[in-house]
This record gives sequence, C-alpha cells and structure tokens, in this order.
Amino acid sequence: MTNTSNSAPQYAGSATTVGAPLALQARGLVKRYGSVTAINGADFDLRQGEVLAVIGDNGAGKSSLIKALAGAVIPDEGEIRLGGEVVKFRSTGDARARGIETVYQDLAVIPALDIASNLFLGREIRRKGIMGSVFRRLDMPRMRAESTKHLQDLKIGIKSVTQSVETLSGGQRQGVAVSRAAAFGRGVIIMDEPTAALGVRESGQVIELIRSIRDRGIPVVLISHDMPHVFEVADRIHVHRLGRRAAVVDPKERSMSEVVALMTGAERPTELEAAGGA
Repeated sequence: MTNTSNSAPQYAGSATTVGAPLALQARGLVKRYGSVTAINGADFDLRQGEVLAVIGDNGAGKSSLIKALAGAVIPDEGEIRLGGEVVKFRSTGDARARGIETVYQDLAVIPALDIASNLFLGREIRRKGIMGSVFRRLDMPRMRAESTKHLQDLKIGIKSVTQSVETLSGGQRQGVAVSRAAAFGRGVIIMDEPTAALGVRESGQVIELIRSIRDRGIPVVLISHDMPHVFEVADRIHVHRLGRRAAVVDPKERSMSEVVALMTGAERPTELEAAGGA
C-alpha cells in the first residue's frame, strides 16, 4: 500500500532542516520500459530550505526518478506531492508552471543569444500596448534590468547582460542557467551534475551558487557523482540503488567511504536510515 502521509520520515538530518515541512515528496513511484523497471517503488522527500544530494551508481534509476519529479517522465504508479498537494505532471511545462525548475547538464542555453535573452528564453516579456500585442516586440530594457538584478542577487560576476553567452566561461554559463532557474523556480530547483565539466575554481563558484539559492529559501536537489562536492554542500544525501531509495544520511554523521558503500550495496543501511526506503 502506498504511504501518502505528508509527515517526514524520521531520518537523520541537518539540524537546520530536521522538522522542516516537505517541499516535494514522492511515494511508491514505478516506471517500466517494457521488461525493464527503471523506478521500482521509489520514495523521495525534499524539505524546505535544504540541499538534498541524490547519488547512485550508473543504472540505479536516479535519472528516471528525477525526470519523474521534473515532469519529463510520467510514472506508471505512485504519487508526487508538492507542498503537500498531490500533483500529476504530464510534461516539464506542468512542473515548471508549479515552480519546479531543472538545470540540465547541457544547460539548454543558446550561445549566440545574449545573457538577458537566455534568462528569459521561452518567457520573453513583450512591450505594453500594440507594439507587444500586435507587433510582438520584446521589452528588452526590462528584461535586461531584471536579468542584471537576478545575477546580482546570486553574486554572479558578469559585467553586462548584453554580452553573448558564447563569450562566457563554463562556470559563467552555468551561472546563467542557474540564475534562470532561480528566477522562475518558486518551489524547487533541480540541478543535474552542475560541476561535471568544470574546473576547480568554476566548480567552487557553482557550489556557492547552490548555497545562495538555499539561503534564499529555495530547496535544491543536487544530482552528482562528485562526492567531495556532495559532502561540501548537501544537508542530506539520498542514496538511490536498484530503482529505489536505499537510505537517506547526514553527511556530518557518515564518512564518504561509508556513503559509497551504501550506494554500491557493500553496506546495509541502518534501521533509521532505511525507514521508508529499501
């Protein structure tokens, strides 16, 4: 029987997030592709004001889980709750309309366009009156002003929002994608391997961006293989294995080697960590 309770499972967790209300929750998610079961009764809990890292070996099903939460995959069974309300996403547009934004590895930016145009990609602001409604002219001054504010809020060091994205470094491009998500992600921001293609300095900048978003009260789901980054920024770690949640642990109470052992199955989760999971 699917547990639809809106109370948080009693996991070990960061002192700053223990007891916080749930922002996003899933119970008993199942997704099959023919004879292959990608999500096998998966549960998920994201609390308000936290960074939750999702880790798992290749083929563990974590990507399918995240796609279901972001509206890119429709589960065959189970339910998703956003702020305690049951939701059924039929597309990523549905999830975005409810305040869930995803930053994918490819960033989904258009290099030839300027920063402001990329921040408002698909959400362009048109001029008032006949120029906007009939001639569909964009209100570029307003888009640039708002883009500048979003970048400043997240302390992203870009001189001008009129420069094209192709002139930016990898870390700056990641900053543009994150700023777009933070600007429109009212509820949850999901980040898929945000530091995978970055150097040490730029990876550090992205970690600071994640902290900035959390400090603004927006919970973040971080999918990453980079365990040092996970331990640096995550309040809790969701360990995914064999298509479902195996454990949720506090990185302050578990070592990196212990978490890797949980991820690979070399170590069994304790009763506390396994509650509601495998």
